[in-house]
Amino acid sequence: MRPSPVRLLNILVPVKRAVDYAVKIRVNPQQTGFDLNVKHSMNPFDEIAVEEAIRIRERLKDAVKSIKAVTIGPPKALDTLRTALAMGADSSIHVEIPESAPSPEPLAVAKTLQEIIKRQKDGVDLVILGKQSIDDDLGMTGQMLAGLLGWPQATFASKVDIDVAKKEAVVTREIDGGGEEIRCRLPLIVTTDLRLNEPRYASLPNIMKAKKKPVEKFSPGDLGIDYTPRFETLKVAEPPQRVGGGKVQDVDELVAKLKEAGITAA
Repeated sequence: MRPSPVRLLNILVPVKRAVDYAVKIRVNPQQTGFDLNVKHSMNPFDEIAVEEAIRIRERLKDAVKSIKAVTIGPPKALDTLRTALAMGADSSIHVEIPESAPSPEPLAVAKTLQEIIKRQKDGVDLVILGKQSIDDDLGMTGQMLAGLLGWPQATFASKVDIDVAKKEAVVTREIDGGGEEIRCRLPLIVTTDLRLNEPRYASLPNIMKAKKKPVEKFSPGDLGIDYTPRFETLKVAEPPQRVGGGKVQDVDELVAKLKEAGITAA
């Protein structure tokens, strides 16, 4: 009997447009959220996910058939997809929402990714995404997606090794006090930790090539997903300004100051 042919891997990488990590966050005048009229870029953890997908293809050579990036966001989020394409992704999907629409919550994102995965004719063997986005820091999407699909999950990954023939992956996870190595069957959800890799810079030729790579567009309605928020933000406020300290000449003065402040020894 001839051995059955090894199925080539199809990798999906969700990415998010977020406020650039170097920008100082400020609350908007209405106190309903943050001032978004600032520089945006790809969420750093998602950038690590794109890099890892490319490195997997470099390690496995011809065993990876495609790397597809997907984002949910306003028209400007196309720039984030172009970055992923310039780094090495083959194609992309843009689920476009209005500029004024709030960022969809993790469950809505997970349901969107579930629907996109169902629509892939060649299937999806591996989903790699950031463990969290730096704007809301919720860190839920990967776990929710694994639950919806009934797939194994390996979160907070610092190392990923894929065995295509065995259709499994060995993932080292970041845990308190060290690392945990787990073995998972494909298809698999992996969320990336900072120690997984250092993303590459896209070269100018690849940036130019990215403009010609395909971008498939959907609306939430096309996918049958409701992005109505389940939670209401009542108010966003900056923390109170820290009061400056003072200097004392000796211990006696320090004790006196503490007594004045109503602080006494236990």
